[in-house]
This record gives sequence, structure tokens and C-alpha cells, in this order.
Amino acid sequence: MLENGSFSNCCEAGELAVRPGWPGAGSARPSGTARPPWVAPALSVVLIVTTAVDVVGNLLVILSVLRNRKLRNAGEHLLLVSLASADLAAASYPSLLVLAAIFRDGRALGEVHCEASAFVMGLSVTGSIFNITAFAVNRCCYACRRGVYQQIYQPWHRPLYICLVWLLTVGALVPNFFTGSLEYDPRIYSCTFIRTASTWYTMAVVVVHFFLPIAVVSFCYLCIWVLVLQARRRAKSETKLCPKPSDVRSFRTMFVAFAIFAICWAPLYGIGLAVAIDPEEITPQVPEGLFVASYLLAYFNSCLNALVYGLLNQNFRREYKKIVSALWNPRCCVQNASKGSQAPPVGNAQHPVQLDTL
Repeated sequence: MLENGSFSNCCEAGELAVRPGWPGAGSARPSGTARPPWVAPALSVVLIVTTAVDVVGNLLVILSVLRNRKLRNAGEHLLLVSLASADLAAASYPSLLVLAAIFRDGRALGEVHCEASAFVMGLSVTGSIFNITAFAVNRCCYACRRGVYQQIYQPWHRPLYICLVWLLTVGALVPNFFTGSLEYDPRIYSCTFIRTASTWYTMAVVVVHFFLPIAVVSFCYLCIWVLVLQARRRAKSETKLCPKPSDVRSFRTMFVAFAIFAICWAPLYGIGLAVAIDPEEITPQVPEGLFVASYLLAYFNSCLNALVYGLLNQNFRREYKKIVSALWNPRCCVQNASKGSQAPPVGNAQHPVQLDTL
């Protein structure tokens, strides 16, 4: 296994980047070429755009859930807020350190900040996939095991499940501090998980953080779609057992979010698995451009969920418009709200809020 070379000494401006795992690590690249000139501008653009869309989009998601009764009364609303919070974590502390490292062409702060930013980024990534997994299990029980769902997903249980998801997330990341696997990588100007630190630990991380949740989520959505297809073939006398259209839209929205997450993170985790299987053979063969591109794709995922909700769900789309309109013209919004408060409530009994509507 390769030694856990340190990334702490990044190249200065104009010097050659050094990559642990290359033959003769500690010297120049084997090819004698400098860092590709597109890396720093591409990372900067992706980071700035992703951070801006991430912050705005996920704040819109949280505000929409808090404002809209259909979204707020849905059984999975806390999971949506939790998932949005996980995506927001990627746009906070880690993004600032990466930007500072790009502008300095080297690590901006010390080892403590490096490990802290890597841990926060891990919270975002692992928290996202664990929340997606919890959401899939929730919807699978709701669609396929309604009796079990009503027993285990009581209203007062839901905050406990959210806490459990984040406890599992933290528990999955704590071993990084004992294996020395959080270090600075000059290829991406970021403190991240070093896959050559430990072969077995890297394989465990790839399986527990990615492939196992992907398998669970895939099984859950497979069960849901089988139920939906069977329901469409039933006779009209049995339509009362069919999933509601709103439930189908909810399943579709979160399935798309899951599929996008899997597509964005599969290349990076695939590289990690290949390196863990045979680090001495695979590590020198991974092109730097491929690794950086896979990192950019994975980082870009944190801003996509809010866009998916807006495109596929009319409740979110309607709330997005209301919030943006209120921010753009707050005086008009206040006047409309005052007029609405003076009007007597009409038809509340005729249009009850539908539960479990995403």
C-alpha cells in the first residue's frame, strides 16, 4: 500500500504540483509538466456558481416548507429540511477555504482548519445520502406497508429519526480523525478524504457511504414503482388501493433527486474504490483531469435538489415565485397580505389540506 503522503505542502505559484502515489513522490511530476491551466479557473467558476445556487436554492426549499401547509404537513417535510441543510453545509466553511486556497495557490490555513473543513464537507455529502436513504425508506413504508408506516412514523417519532440520521452521519465520519485520512489535496485546492491512507478503510468508506445506501434506495424505489405499475393495471373496483397522484409525484421527484446524486458522485466513489483495491497499480494511472472533473461533478450536486423540486413540483414552484416576489417587491406583498387578512375565510371545510403531499 502506498504511504500516506502529506498534501500539506502545496505548490507555490509557478511551481509543479506534487501528487502522493506517483513514483518519486516529493519531486516533480513524472511528465515534468505544470498544473493544467484550466483547473483553477474551472474550480473557481464551479465553486462560485454552485455556492450561490446552493445557498439561494436550499434557503428557498426551507422557506417553502415552512410557508406552505401542504409541504409542511407532508410526512417527509422534516427530511426535506434536513436534506437542504446538508446541502447548505457544502456551501459554508469548505467553500470559503477552497476559494482562499485557489487565490493563494496553496493551502490558506493550518491543519486544524483543513480537517474541520473536510469534516464539514463530509457531513454534507454523507448527510445527503443518508437523508435520501431515510426518505426512500419512509416513502417505501408509506406506499407498500401502510400499517407499519402508521405505527413507526408517528409525528413525535419524526424528529427522532432526523436525529438518528445525523448521529449515523457523524459516527461514519469520526474514524477519519484516527486514520489520518483527512489531508490537503493540491489538485483540487481542498482538504478532503485521502484514499491511499488505508486500503481497508477506504473500501469501507466507499461501501458504507455510497454503495450500501444506493442499494437500499434502489430497492425501496423498485418496490414503489412495482406497486405503482400494479395499481395501474387493477380494475376500477380496486382503485381505492391505488397510490394517489400526489404520492406518485412525490416518489418521482425524490427518485430524480436520488438518481442525480448517484450520477454526480459515482465517478468519484468509483475512483476511490479502484484505488482502494490496488493503490500501487491504479493511483499512478488515474489522470489528474479525470479526478478533478469527477470532483467538480460531485461538488455541483449540492445545488441541484432545489432545482429538481422547482421543476417537478408545483407546490415548490408556487412558493418559490411567492418568496422571490416578496423579496423583489416587499411593499406590494405586505399590502396583499393585509388585504387577505381582512377577507373572511371561505371554503376551508371544502378544501382540506391533503396530508403526505410533496
